[in-house]
Amino acid sequence: MIGKVLITGGAGFIGGFLAKALAERGARVHIVDDFSRGRTDAFLRELRDRYGVEILSQDLRNHEASTRLARDYQLIFHLAAILGVQNVLDRPYDTLRDNITLLAHAIDLGQRQHALERFVFASTSEVYAGSLLHLQMPVPTPEDFPLVVPALDQPRTSYMLSKIYGEAMVAHSGLPFTVFRPHNIYGPRMGRLHVIPQLLEKAHNAQRDAAIEVFSTDHRRAFCYIDDAIAMMVAAAQSPGCRDQVFNLGCEAPEIAIGDLARIVIATVGKPLSIMPAPATAGSPSRRAPCMKRMTEATGVVAQVRIEDGVSRTYDWYRQRVFSGTETEVAR
Repeated sequence: MIGKVLITGGAGFIGGFLAKALAERGARVHIVDDFSRGRTDAFLRELRDRYGVEILSQDLRNHEASTRLARDYQLIFHLAAILGVQNVLDRPYDTLRDNITLLAHAIDLGQRQHALERFVFASTSEVYAGSLLHLQMPVPTPEDFPLVVPALDQPRTSYMLSKIYGEAMVAHSGLPFTVFRPHNIYGPRMGRLHVIPQLLEKAHNAQRDAAIEVFSTDHRRAFCYIDDAIAMMVAAAQSPGCRDQVFNLGCEAPEIAIGDLARIVIATVGKPLSIMPAPATAGSPSRRAPCMKRMTEATGVVAQVRIEDGVSRTYDWYRQRVFSGTETEVAR
């Protein structure tokens, strides 16, 4: 039985679906967010009104804010961070400073708990970026492959540095922990700066027989639908065998080219459209797929949602809410 749970950054994409899944399992869920990028939308109102999720608007960069939170949480999921490629490129110093400050205050909160069973930290698949660049890194990539730091003067490096440093902080905190490295999690409510909603919007708005611009068409990714990612997170957070371990979070296969993803999107939208290839996005790795053997052996959870089905579900949500203009999406 899951008791009381805190999710930092809980108003965002993964945090919101995690809160819903835990509340449906009977947990008492608190989410804390500063709402600097997110907003209280219909989804969060349903969490509050239907599931009894308590929504706390606080900025955990302020240490005093963390001291006002309860001390009887069974699980703490720390998801709060500056993220998103453009945000990181525009604010590399803030990314380093704020992500470490947020984590330090969350760890302090965890250390004040009376009976904390697990502190769960959301890292990133970006920790493998330097290894892919400088080593012969296998893809799908296992968690124990050596991590290499890219050039420190590159703004994009700031995000992965904050997460590598964060993993070390968590490992030495004395807390019972689990670290996740998410790989291309997608679904409703994730924000249109991500590739699947972005392509869906382009196809939705395009005139029939037009061409949509698609960047990095030959780059390959393994995508994981949000429901599968949440099932893995919840299972691992409760499993004794996942304590003090690092796990990839995602789907190992199929590894799909972005050009082929665009064709799935076009078929989903149902218009006769063509693809206009555009240059590769700067700093984007040519391949990214996680080895999921460790997660599968530890939890028994395997991704179930096919990419075609996940894209269809995502399109239904965006078409009915965001593309129709009736609702503004969460920006995370």
